[in-house]
Amino acid sequence: MKEFFRLSLLVLILLAVALISALTAMRIAIHGREVVVPRLVGLAPDQAERVALDKGLLVDVENRFYSPDIPQGHIMSQLPPPGVTVRRGWRVRLAESLGPQQVSIPNVVGESSRAAEINVRRRGLDLGTIALAHIPDQPEDQVLAQSPPADAVGIASPKINLLMAAPPAPPAYVMPSLVGRQLADAARAIEAAGLKLGSVHAPAPDSTAAAAATPAPAADAGALTGPAIVLRQTPAAGQKVGAGASVDLLVAPQ
Repeated sequence: MKEFFRLSLLVLILLAVALISALTAMRIAIHGREVVVPRLVGLAPDQAERVALDKGLLVDVENRFYSPDIPQGHIMSQLPPPGVTVRRGWRVRLAESLGPQQVSIPNVVGESSRAAEINVRRRGLDLGTIALAHIPDQPEDQVLAQSPPADAVGIASPKINLLMAAPPAPPAYVMPSLVGRQLADAARAIEAAGLKLGSVHAPAPDSTAAAAATPAPAADAGALTGPAIVLRQTPAAGQKVGAGASVDLLVAPQ
């Protein structure tokens, strides 16, 4: 019995040693894949890339901004900042300095989108966000406002955002209720609403009792010989539809 306990204790000790060794190896492996982000601000992009690669990191120059403090062509900001611990292979996002602002911001308000783009790009600037707005009595495709404004100084980005006049919205109509009205009256209401009459169908008559339990297919309303009343309409009443939209009707003899 003593020998059994001795063997059991030895096995437990060996398992504990193995577990501690595994945890230690795992910790070393994890920390071995971590690096501290170096300072890249102030370096040229190729220098910043070499420094980052030496640490096992990647870099992306994502933006370019004006800066009165950082010389043109040098890194002005980075993310993550220096000193942060990250995994190897992490991508550091950089912004490059364009130096102090030397270009003047043109006034493109009132110009077309094409003329504004030419005016902006020939100054060495880029178009930023272009937003559209429906403004009454404004010509289509005309610049209504810009940001930054003309002759602005101390701007950060070499981009000009534009607000353009959007094309006029097509007229929309609210679908009238036609259910319960006579077909001829419904057709006149459709025309008066700026719409057009589409297909007109009538329920096919049931020929057997079994067919009464199953919805019958629609038949051409041309078979109707007398007045008809509207049972269903598509689009439904209250829906917004465009000018000239077709309205389909399901009718039945009155």
